[in-house]
Amino acid sequence: MEKFLDLVKKRCSVRNYLNQSIEEEKLLYVLEAGRLAPSAANLQPWHIVVVKSEEKRKELASAYPRPWFLQAPVILAICGDHSAAWKRADGKDHTDIDAAIIVDHMTLAAAEVDLATCWICNFDAVKASEILGLPANIEPIALLPLGYPNHQLIDNPRHLKRKSLEEIIHREMY
Repeated sequence: MEKFLDLVKKRCSVRNYLNQSIEEEKLLYVLEAGRLAPSAANLQPWHIVVVKSEEKRKELASAYPRPWFLQAPVILAICGDHSAAWKRADGKDHTDIDAAIIVDHMTLAAAEVDLATCWICNFDAVKASEILGLPANIEPIALLPLGYPNHQLIDNPRHLKRKSLEEIIHREMY
């Protein structure tokens, strides 16, 4: 098994996928990684819609019209149920945070089995909800295309450009 930081460095946003289906065991592996993600108070206020058919992917692409989006053989729609999520004493709803954790787990699991992803939040949520047949209490939070990359995942300079620890770490106080 790879070292964790090597896996983190391997994961990057891919916008070019091979025309190759994903083995069911790899898809289930990615989904299981999401299922095991932690959530506030362990309420797990998430749902995942797995979109594999070409017809449904084309429909969903109308909510995110980018040519490369349809290259991925699978699109995962990560959704949240705000009514089922933990709320902090001041009312802060943790649905989006919990959804971010599950997406992060799935992107890393995908990278581990040589699949690629691209975390998408810039889509028409109303249109996606209609296309996916989501009930009113379920919000689509992220779309995650999943497939084999059409290029080598070699240290993408943009992906690896990060602030130094000194720029982001504060000890004891800000």
